[in-house]
Amino acid sequence: MDLDRTAPVPLPASPPGDLAGGIREWITSAPLRSLVEAFGGSLPGGGTADVLAWLDDFSGDHWDFRRGGLERHMVAPQDLGTALTTVVERTATALGMVGAQKPSATGYTHLLVLGGLGDTCLRRADYAARLWRSGAAGSPTIAGLGSFRALHEVELADPRLTGCAYEVDAMRAGLRDSFGLSEPVEHRGTTGPVTNESWSVTSFAAGDGTLVQAMAAPSAEPGARRADTSDTYRFWAGEHHPGPDDSVLIVTSPIYVPFQHADAIRLLTLEYGCAVDTVGFDAEQIFGPERYLQEIRSALRSLRKLHDAYTPVGELKKAGPPRR
Repeated sequence: MDLDRTAPVPLPASPPGDLAGGIREWITSAPLRSLVEAFGGSLPGGGTADVLAWLDDFSGDHWDFRRGGLERHMVAPQDLGTALTTVVERTATALGMVGAQKPSATGYTHLLVLGGLGDTCLRRADYAARLWRSGAAGSPTIAGLGSFRALHEVELADPRLTGCAYEVDAMRAGLRDSFGLSEPVEHRGTTGPVTNESWSVTSFAAGDGTLVQAMAAPSAEPGARRADTSDTYRFWAGEHHPGPDDSVLIVTSPIYVPFQHADAIRLLTLEYGCAVDTVGFDAEQIFGPERYLQEIRSALRSLRKLHDAYTPVGELKKAGPPRR
């Protein structure tokens, strides 16, 4: 099969029509089948839950390079050979993990910029600002979502990150620079030593009055880990309480679009009823095959959680958890 000629594999849509069908289409797509076969496997038959469980196990055996709790950027490069690397790269491209995506709608009520490494926060904030200024995102409220993950020294090379200590600081710096923000109009959050339970919300007003926030979420499991993407979605939703009339545009890096989109459907669409659209920014980023494999595994695991959470009758909840 010539994967270069394979049509892009669509992610499950939000709001979902046939969500279960969308999940199955992604996990049984020709590019993913070819990737599994390249690693000596064969996608089984059976129901979607069974296929997802098999893929979770298979990807854990072959595509998990974060054992021991490594951060994504700490994954060691892997020499898979030219032929296998080519299959991985073509599969990642077909699954929408390489090139930038454009918003599918022309207006949203909320725009979320997802956190990451220090320089990645700057790039994502810049892309979000360009979408906002061009009118491609409509007139949304804007929030940069991060945590109190400590930045590593290697993340601080950009002079715009001078004085930043945590991911949320990098996000705040990116938003201020890209959206031309002045001093915050409000800041609230925990005080004292930083822990996995720490949180903060810093609010700004853009030149036209648009609300722009930098948010650090607490961990849902503070005794075990720092806050992750799911925690940042929950925290933002607890602050803003989106509903069925809301639409959310999420800006991230292309490589993370599948898993972060699946998590957004599970935590925002199914819980609150709002539509979500997830796009990757357009700055060129090249990753090794191990990183693409790792994030294909992340997508499979997020799709499995989404499938488990989905009510087959398709009824969306009208409100999420009570306000924090």
